[in-house]
Amino acid sequence: MLNSSLINPSLCPLCGQANQCAMEIEKATGIAQGPCWCVGMDFSADLLSSIPKAAQNQACICATCANQTAQPRA
Repeated sequence: MLNSSLINPSLCPLCGQANQCAMEIEKATGIAQGPCWCVGMDFSADLLSSIPKAAQNQACICATCANQTAQPRA
């Protein structure tokens, strides 16, 4: 079981790759970022439920994992 204090918010909780979260990039660099890529996506309930409980609301899914099931918003 994952410990939420060990979750790296800049890594995808599903694959472990960088998630390119604009909010995390801004925190790390101090440089204002535009809207995150994820604001234009609808994530399926199945995809969101596949995130380990300890990582839910702690780290963003990366675009690669999201694109496997998510759909762009119209």
